[in-house]
Amino acid sequence: MIVRQIEVGWMDNFSYVIGCEKTGKAMVVDPGADVDKILAAAEEAGLTIETIVNTHGHGDHTAGNAELKSRTGATVVMHEKDADAHSEVDRRLSGEENRLQVGEIDFRVIHTPGHTPGGICLYAEGYLFTGDTLFVGDSGRTDLAGGHRPTLGASIRRLMELPEDTIVCPGHDYGPTPTSTIGWEKRNNVNAKEYGYFVDGK
Repeated sequence: MIVRQIEVGWMDNFSYVIGCEKTGKAMVVDPGADVDKILAAAEEAGLTIETIVNTHGHGDHTAGNAELKSRTGATVVMHEKDADAHSEVDRRLSGEENRLQVGEIDFRVIHTPGHTPGGICLYAEGYLFTGDTLFVGDSGRTDLAGGHRPTLGASIRRLMELPEDTIVCPGHDYGPTPTSTIGWEKRNNVNAKEYGYFVDGK
């Protein structure tokens, strides 16, 4: 799996270009405002963008949807609970678990509400793309419309069930490093005690 992490927009956002090495097909997660930068990363990696996935509906994660869709013909995917304000969405996910296929990569799509009602994370081949559900060392805010802290805590506890070596790829560059692991988050995330995933007696 090819993964390119790209800093875009005005809030230290990360967009991701994720590609299948065998087929050259790619997905973009959370296209921010700088579509040219995203397209350049895909071209450099020899990838063709066929799918756009939004981890949630906030504008800093969806700003590039329409332009990227227009320039690539890609299908836009979002959970139905966040999709009403986004006319460019082609596929609305529902329920707690879905699958997305990108070339030969099979993504598990996990519904993780709490930051927004339709928040999702994507898991495949040891990588977890968390949007604003889980940051490196922290978690998304819950004081905006649709946010709910206990619900976010329950969502994060689900993520903590993934293997500890899972690479966490967040939606913002807000932590000490651009990525982390589930194991690191269990031991170091500032919300670990409140959200109930402390380990090793800490």
